[in-house]
Amino acid sequence: METGAGEFSHIPVLFEECMEALAIKPDGIYVDCTAGGGGHSEGILGRLSSKGLLISLDKDDEALAVCNAKAATHPDKNWKTVKSDFSRIAEVLDEMNIDKVDGILADLGVSSHQIDTAKRGFSYAIDGPLDMRMDETQTLSAYVVVNTYSEKKLEEIFRLYGEERYAGRIAAGIVRDRKEKAFDSTLALAKSIASYMPSKARYEDQHPARRCFQAIRIEVNHELDSVRTLLQEGPKRLTKGGRMAVISFHSLEDRIVKEEFRTLQDPCTCPKDFPVCVCGKKSIGKIITRKPITASKEELKINNRSHSAKLRVFEKEV
Repeated sequence: METGAGEFSHIPVLFEECMEALAIKPDGIYVDCTAGGGGHSEGILGRLSSKGLLISLDKDDEALAVCNAKAATHPDKNWKTVKSDFSRIAEVLDEMNIDKVDGILADLGVSSHQIDTAKRGFSYAIDGPLDMRMDETQTLSAYVVVNTYSEKKLEEIFRLYGEERYAGRIAAGIVRDRKEKAFDSTLALAKSIASYMPSKARYEDQHPARRCFQAIRIEVNHELDSVRTLLQEGPKRLTKGGRMAVISFHSLEDRIVKEEFRTLQDPCTCPKDFPVCVCGKKSIGKIITRKPITASKEELKINNRSHSAKLRVFEKEV
């Protein structure tokens, strides 16, 4: 997640922690799965020699345009940008005839630029069209989800992806309201969501529509499925000693990262009372972070969006 508003910022969350976690080798090959405004990418690039290679992925055209402009200012370095969802990391590397890489970084947060740009429709605090597409060429948008999904499906999304306690009453309310007029703006949706929550829930520390907006965004961009695929495919492409660093911003993503890393470290599925392993599944590495790395007090002071960031790191050993 990038800090700042308007233009993509160059100061990403947990910057120094990510650089240290990747243990960057000057002549190595690294993949930044979520290029954003290029903050992490430039940090990696600055630690590479002319023999190293950085591959930055993003499905947001605006993000790629910013990275391409920055790449032009580093003519002595090898920086390749690719428009792609990070779930396609294996295919991207195959297309580039690259078998193994030395490090993979994924910042799973939505960039501040996307949130603060009204026309992108990610924010419940700024009026804009119901969009939320990270890839603006795709068909599914927040407008489609909110105005065409069944009440049952909306409730399921709010409960599963937003962990919203009042998912049922909110879904019913949205379906009732859209019969009068289709939802076409973020503030109209946020107002409707808040109106169907108990009064006590409207005065929590966070905006009452936050969880539902998160849920809709995850649905629109297939975020959790992409994260699972990345965590299953990415580690296979690491060299021995290569590291994968992942920053998550909410419990659903962090749980997936934690579980997938744990499985990579200890994949055995044999009953605990078996004297020896018979399933044949072998560990491919170890978790570097016993507990997730979080933002320092100094970073929290300058970027309040870093308060929920959690960095977990895995190192391949075979």
